[in-house]
Amino acid sequence: MAAPKRVLIAINTSWNIFNFRAGLIRGLRERGYEVIAVAPHDAYAPRLAELGCRYVPLPMDNKGTSPLKDLALAIRFWRLLRRERPDVFLGYTIKPNVYGSVAARLLGIPVINNIAGLGTAFIRENWLTRLVKGLYRAGLAGSKTIFFQNEDDRALFVGNGIVRKERTALLPGSGIDLHLFAPEPEPGSGAPFSFLLVARLLWDKGVGEYVEAARLVREKRPDVQFRLLGFLDVVNRTAIPQAAVDAWVQEGIIDYLGSCEDVRPHLAEAHCVVLPSYREGTPRTLLEAASMAKPLIATDVPGCRQVVDDGENGYLCRPRDVPDLAAKMLAMLALGHQDLNSMGLAGRLKMEREFDEAIVLAQYLKAIEAALQPRAARNAPAECHQT
Repeated sequence: MAAPKRVLIAINTSWNIFNFRAGLIRGLRERGYEVIAVAPHDAYAPRLAELGCRYVPLPMDNKGTSPLKDLALAIRFWRLLRRERPDVFLGYTIKPNVYGSVAARLLGIPVINNIAGLGTAFIRENWLTRLVKGLYRAGLAGSKTIFFQNEDDRALFVGNGIVRKERTALLPGSGIDLHLFAPEPEPGSGAPFSFLLVARLLWDKGVGEYVEAARLVREKRPDVQFRLLGFLDVVNRTAIPQAAVDAWVQEGIIDYLGSCEDVRPHLAEAHCVVLPSYREGTPRTLLEAASMAKPLIATDVPGCRQVVDDGENGYLCRPRDVPDLAAKMLAMLALGHQDLNSMGLAGRLKMEREFDEAIVLAQYLKAIEAALQPRAARNAPAECHQT
């Protein structure tokens, strides 16, 4: 009997693998693939075995820009891939997408990449943006398929000559487990209306605008609650300091819920989920909330606008515009019970149509099968590349 084909997945945190790629890993395992998960060790590394994959630790300086450290990372990737000899390399996040992809290509291993949002470097055009574009150009040069999570990001990469469009495809984010994130009974009729923002505590997620809009809304509706759920990302350049969060809580504007592994109880208690982000790939928090039939408010930016149909399952507001965000919150508060329910149901139906994680698995299986074909057949464009 032939040995199962090996798929190696590389991401910058074990947390990311466990929380966002579990469905993909289980789906690959069910179809006979051996899956190897590669990421730095963190609290979630021991739990990767629960997904049926084999974990291999790989240290990674995720936020650093040191050429020497990045060269060392590329060498570590090359040594690991030479030892493991996977049949396909799946890269996520910038450093695995760049240095892992280059190492795989040198070893003749087919590469499939996923560009799950562009991050801070593409929000503010500067030397870092130019550097990141150059790194992506080198890392993605020989990839068989490059998945993007929205058309805006794909157009940016194609327009800047980083990738060729015929090698790209679109995915609905990481997909959503519709059974895990199912609608639950609404908060009790006596509960005050509650807005919830779920995100890493970064300025680029629009947390500052959320707080300022809360101040404006509470001038008219002091009974409304504004909750914030997410971990303080102290190593990120746009991280919100603990002192700022403490001041908001002391002021009484925000209820900070900390961070948690299972967001579903907090989503169930919210009447509306808000994400005023500056740019996203496909925001997982909005997918989870919509799947649980919660109305949404988000910015009209790449990623968010793919999830929110303005006026149907929520409202879109202008980015970095506090008065407009507050106006959309007041508009949500003005809706009756039936209209709020209709918005929530529209979001749930949209998740079922467009964002089921089964769609993501099917696209990956198609791309992997194409990558495993003999070289002559692989050079023919796969159907999914024309998405």
